Amino acid sequence: MKNLESIRVLILSTSAGTGHVRAAEALEKAFLEDPRVGQVICVDALKFTNKIFRDFYSKLYIQLVERAPSFLGWWYRTTDEPWKTDKMRLMLDRLNTKPLIDFISRYRPQVTVCTHFLPAEIISYLISQKKIDCRLSIVVTDFHCHAMWLCRVFHRYFVANEESKIHLINLGIPKERIIFSGIPIDPIFKPSPSKIEPKKSLGFDPELPVILISAGALGVSPAEAILESLETLQMPIQVVIVCGKNPQMEEKIRTKASNLSNHTIRIYGFTESMHKLMDAADLFIGKPGGLTASEAMAMGLPMIIISPIPGQEEFNSDYLLEKGVAIKCNEFTTLAYKVSYLLSHPQKLQQMRKNAFKHSTPKAAYKIVKILLEDELNPPEPVCLSPGQKEHA
Repeated sequence: MKNLESIRVLILSTSAGTGHVRAAEALEKAFLEDPRVGQVICVDALKFTNKIFRDFYSKLYIQLVERAPSFLGWWYRTTDEPWKTDKMRLMLDRLNTKPLIDFISRYRPQVTVCTHFLPAEIISYLISQKKIDCRLSIVVTDFHCHAMWLCRVFHRYFVANEESKIHLINLGIPKERIIFSGIPIDPIFKPSPSKIEPKKSLGFDPELPVILISAGALGVSPAEAILESLETLQMPIQVVIVCGKNPQMEEKIRTKASNLSNHTIRIYGFTESMHKLMDAADLFIGKPGGLTASEAMAMGLPMIIISPIPGQEEFNSDYLLEKGVAIKCNEFTTLAYKVSYLLSHPQKLQQMRKNAFKHSTPKAAYKIVKILLEDELNPPEPVCLSPGQKEHA
């Protein structure tokens, strides 16, 4: 790629959940650190849509997680049919994203990276119609590449694991355009040599295990039930609960914690110090979002998976269990038992920690940026489907 000193980079995500945005922010940091880049804009694509469409993509998702997770899982499985629903989705997206199209036309990015399928599909269409001239790269932020991520015109795909790469190849995506990079995370997720100093710096007893419970950035989690279960644990532990952007949950947790006495409990709302908490923690309990899991693996932090959201988090769970990074707890009645087992078997915990490091990709953002800035791959052509795939087109 020529004239990199003047190159304009556009990173697009959406705020439907927080993982897509965090991945975009990690990429922004990596681009900004490279002296060859001229300008970088990182923006939430939903800001260019109307309120109805914005609520549909963000608030509805959270409501389904809270009130109808089974429906969400059904929808995820039903729509995971490659090349079957892209025309319908594209029509819906184009009707609601004209301001986004206008913005891209004015900014004229040479490199465009999307960490969510909505803007990726719009830009893919615009390139195919020769309305914009840029290289669209798509960064998948889960360990499974759902059909919603599929675009017919693109420059590169960056995926979380080798299995996703094989999956895309078998769907007709050219092999040379797919990179196993891992999910981009902030470089601040870097572990200390031991747990002693991180624990001391946060005021924890370095001799006692620290259990980190995450409700996710949006605060959708059965954290109360987790805390209740851990109260039955006989060995002394230190518990940290991060409630995210959910003040109601934080208030409930504080009330619950005030009535418990077996363990030291510390409660946070939304925090930007998750890397410090993970550094001090011996065990993580929470949902397996793609970004959260990637951050935990980069910190070598073993996980206990609870209440994964049906759909993408179930696929993420499968991956983490297969790699020996996590165990899963299906019943809160057994959570204390599972925690006790891991803490009483340091060899098992250490092996999970080694597995986490082995399968982590902490430099994914820098890998993606390096490839895009040094890329000599020819401009993309529309994906040609095999005969067996054309019936779904």
